[in-house]
Amino acid sequence: MKTKVLSLVAMFVLGTFTVFAGEKTEKFKVKGNCGMCETRIEKAATAVDGVSKADWNKETKMIEVVFDDEKTDVHKVHMAIAAAGHDTEMHKAKDEVYNELPGCCKYDRKAEKAEHSHEGHQH
Repeated sequence: MKTKVLSLVAMFVLGTFTVFAGEKTEKFKVKGNCGMCETRIEKAATAVDGVSKADWNKETKMIEVVFDDEKTDVHKVHMAIAAAGHDTEMHKAKDEVYNELPGCCKYDRKAEKAEHSHEGHQH
């Protein structure tokens, strides 16, 4: 009887560690302006399989994403957000998708282009 109880306790403890082992939190910048942007950005992030939480702050332009790193990675989250029309640190939204955003959601893209310009240096 003791062996069965110890086995159950051991399996519970191992199972608990397994559940939390793959959970990871990342923060990164996402371009946007308003509450509609917030809804769209968070929806795009949570649509990625493995993402359990996404919270974008319109003042800081930062998103906090919690995900299972055994199911996905932060790169896929960046791609999903860019596919919804919002530039991230890793990916720029396609112009066609950005142009479809409502007027209040169109953020300034010119400054971003200048920051990451490769003019004047060789690769």
